[in-house]
Amino acid sequence: MTAPEAVFRFAHLSDPHLTDPSGARFRELAGKRALGYLSWRRRRRHEHRREFLDALSSDLQNRAPDHTVITGDLTHISLPQEFLEAREWLRSLGTAERITVVPGNHDCYVRMPWDQSLGLWSEFMRADSAEAGTGSLFPLVRIRGPVAFIGLSSAEPSPPLFATGRLGDEQLDRLDQALAALEHSGLLRVLMLHHPPVPGTERWRKRLVDAPELCSLLEKRPVDMVLHGHRHRPGHTLIKMTGRQIPVFGIPSASAAGLHCKHASEYNEYDVVRTERGWRVDVRARSWQEGSPIYREEQIARLEIGRSR
Repeated sequence: MTAPEAVFRFAHLSDPHLTDPSGARFRELAGKRALGYLSWRRRRRHEHRREFLDALSSDLQNRAPDHTVITGDLTHISLPQEFLEAREWLRSLGTAERITVVPGNHDCYVRMPWDQSLGLWSEFMRADSAEAGTGSLFPLVRIRGPVAFIGLSSAEPSPPLFATGRLGDEQLDRLDQALAALEHSGLLRVLMLHHPPVPGTERWRKRLVDAPELCSLLEKRPVDMVLHGHRHRPGHTLIKMTGRQIPVFGIPSASAAGLHCKHASEYNEYDVVRTERGWRVDVRARSWQEGSPIYREEQIARLEIGRSR
């Protein structure tokens, strides 16, 4: 009798925008934050609703994946109280050992001291090799089961009306080193960042500025798949390079009501199974459906990936 296949399941959600900035003080709403707050009051608070995120969180916990990755935009305008609120939500979702976070542009809306902003989530962004209390240095590498999760930060403050991201030369250099170390690991390499990595897939004012440089690096140091958020809609694209293609998956906002971009609350599940040649990965979308407490499931891809050598 054949033994059942061992499955490692991980989930990917993004852009929960879970916080409520209504208590912001007037002096906190200078510059870009003022525009962001007005956008939230007029539009975003109707689209990003806590009841949708709570439904997704409940479904996710019932599914009990081995690991969960969140690709940014937990906040709206990077207020200090938003980071505290987001930390409590993360802790309610699971332990830092089982959840990995990378930041989005809304989490770096303006410049903030580390210990009042992203440092409050550092337990969820700490690489396996990092020492407690040293903060987060991207790229982070976390190995869970047969998967190496490699997290990048594309988040940086941008001018009003812009939502661009940038990795920067130093982070790309460190990514080169991290991927070189994983090249002969035999692990499935999953790269995570907030902004879409494929040039031309996002509007100019919202793009990843150095997406071409990232793709050039991945030509030399490939990964097995890339996960991102930012666009608030599902997407399955490819980074095309000589002799291979890297699948890229984006997802809608985890808290979306579907009023504006027509894509309601959703997350992806990935079932990873070892095969003789490498990996089989089944990718499913789990999405909110009106009038039902049960999330609808749809298989969106089956990947056959050769094991890295």
